[in-house]
Amino acid sequence: MISVDVVSEEKAWSKKLKKKELFFKKICRSFPKKYKFLQKKINFTLLLFNNKRIKKLNKSFRNKNKPTDILSFPSNNKIKENYIGDIIISYNFIDKPKSQSLKSFKKKLIKTFIHGFLHLLNFDHIKDKDHIKMLKEEELIYKSVISKLS
Repeated sequence: MISVDVVSEEKAWSKKLKKKELFFKKICRSFPKKYKFLQKKINFTLLLFNNKRIKKLNKSFRNKNKPTDILSFPSNNKIKENYIGDIIISYNFIDKPKSQSLKSFKKKLIKTFIHGFLHLLNFDHIKDKDHIKMLKEEELIYKSVISKLS
């Protein structure tokens, strides 16, 4: 079973997502069976930030002095083996273009969230073959989520 703790420091998130914790829990419950972790409990933290805050983290941890849509920090902590890490998403990236519908905003957010989740499971996209594998898994999860939330 997956448990996600949602922390939001950016007020703009509340304009688009009234019940943030519930929204992400529904997404996790809509994952395909192989990503639901039915036999064990896993948890992670989702931080909903803005460009300013994510830029600082990107600079500190990746030495890139610019904002990004998402950062994922898989946990290497053996003491808390059920804790798989942290995902940080920037509101400013998800809210582009500002004219997009709420439905488009949520679809983009779901895709970005899935991408970050896969990084917590040690998927990566540095090599082409790994990129293809990750895209395939993202699409599999996204289709499952969209079919169950629609």
